[in-house]
Amino acid sequence: MAFDGITVAALRLELSEALTGGRITKIAQPEADELLLTIKNHKNQYRLLISASASLPLLYLTENNKPSPMTAPGFCMLLRKHLSGGKIISVRQPSLERILQFEIEHLNELGDVCRKLLIVELMGKHSNLIFCQENHLIIDSIKHVSSAVSSVREVLPGRTYFIPATQEKLDPLAVEMDHMLCTICGKPLPLGKALYTTLTGFSPVMAEEICYRAGLDSHRPPSGLDEKEQEVLAHQLFRVLEDIRLEHFAPCIFFQGKEPVEFAALPLTMYGDLREESFPGISALLEAYYSSRNTITRIRQKSSDLRRIVQTALERSRKKYDLQARQLKDTEKREKYKIYGELLHTYGYNLEEGARSLEALNYYTGENITIPLDPQLNAQENAKKYFDKYGKLKRTYEAVTELLAETSREVEHLESISQALDIALSEEDLVQIREELMESGYIRKRRSHDKKPKITSRPFHYLSSDGFHIYVGKNNLQNDELTFKSAAGNDWWFHAKGTPGSHVILKSEGREVPDRAFEEAGRLAAYYSKGRGNEKVEIDYVEKKHVKKPGSAKPGFVVYYTNYSLVIDSDISGLTQIT
Repeated sequence: MAFDGITVAALRLELSEALTGGRITKIAQPEADELLLTIKNHKNQYRLLISASASLPLLYLTENNKPSPMTAPGFCMLLRKHLSGGKIISVRQPSLERILQFEIEHLNELGDVCRKLLIVELMGKHSNLIFCQENHLIIDSIKHVSSAVSSVREVLPGRTYFIPATQEKLDPLAVEMDHMLCTICGKPLPLGKALYTTLTGFSPVMAEEICYRAGLDSHRPPSGLDEKEQEVLAHQLFRVLEDIRLEHFAPCIFFQGKEPVEFAALPLTMYGDLREESFPGISALLEAYYSSRNTITRIRQKSSDLRRIVQTALERSRKKYDLQARQLKDTEKREKYKIYGELLHTYGYNLEEGARSLEALNYYTGENITIPLDPQLNAQENAKKYFDKYGKLKRTYEAVTELLAETSREVEHLESISQALDIALSEEDLVQIREELMESGYIRKRRSHDKKPKITSRPFHYLSSDGFHIYVGKNNLQNDELTFKSAAGNDWWFHAKGTPGSHVILKSEGREVPDRAFEEAGRLAAYYSKGRGNEKVEIDYVEKKHVKKPGSAKPGFVVYYTNYSLVIDSDISGLTQIT
């Protein structure tokens, strides 16, 4: 979700309660566009992280410290000179802008009390940290913006700070509802876009939520709303604004499985099908959300080279499969040539010299057919020509059928590796995937004197509602080890039918397994497969003793001939993960 004005309003409330009256004891600049302030207040110590990163602007309270450079940057030294020991008087948010203004009281060189403003702008690529006099004269900023960069506003020492009104939005907390509705309905845009382009502080997600609550299609033009629909829209908009005015915030994150999908400072009813997790404060929410997102982003960056290798090999294999499939289709006429040859042997004895065709009864079907002939050849020579074509196509069919099966197994193998990359959560998980790619010849094998990396990644471990242990392989090598080394014969093996996915082992430990445990193991097999997110996924399950691995089969490939099946969703929110 965008770091919108409503989120900033919730932050203002939390920071105002925690930091007002507190004194700044430490100022650090861990990154070029980031500050970490330590503040003591109410006998507690708080750390305030402020990031003006163009890609990820952030501001929240955290308990985590960050290492600082040996030499403090100039902006950090300037803040230390003016604000060390300073007292935070107030935390303000102008309208619902994505801006927070910290008013700080301190003593100058003469010992006189004076006030300064530290302004945090959380506006995507335009994010900035600006240090001003009380009269809004800019002292300095963490990013300088000259007229060559922006024709709207310069952010330079000596300039006067102001909020640029580039989008001409309405302050929803200050204007009348009728005026808001009139402006929204007058825009030639879809309703959802009209909402967030009209009202300050509203993100596309909140606009969608208001449309959802009002039962209106966000894609329809607002000019088409009748009087009753406008009333419903106004009512839902009023409810949201009232929550903001009364500071009734409810920070929560919505998860698809374990991956955070969205966060909000107010309840979002449109995500009723996702798992919701509430937080005591907006800072805790932001730290949890972005740490989760950063983990996913970081591992995807770390695995980018492996993904590129797998994707390149997969595209090549799919093209090869398509080519071989076309070659196989071309051999379908082989049986026709065989019949032509046989019929020429049977009926060609009275063929006239120079004939271009032969009408004959196909004794296989009882129908008459016309056989094209080469007029320069006799019946026996034409028959031999057709038998030669048949033999060539038959040999091609046998060879291509084998190649096609091999290419199909290669595609399945690469798709399973791609799936393993999707569920990898750490660099340790990538080690085994890299080993598998080496063993399969997609990556050059290490030299004999190179040290083999230590394998520390282990399968996912869950506990069912009835106390049964369930294990999930993270990649093909783990799948093989889990199925053929860790699992006992009477344990249960699960896998998504006909799609890449993990091997799931339900440990029976000699007990009778209840239906609920089968369903939960099935959900895990669905979640850790390509079918994740589908409403229904078909799962095959069987006792492990019936699962076999063919000789020379690729990692993760198994066969089984008798099995049970279930169809289930991929929601694992109710399961407890142990490791």
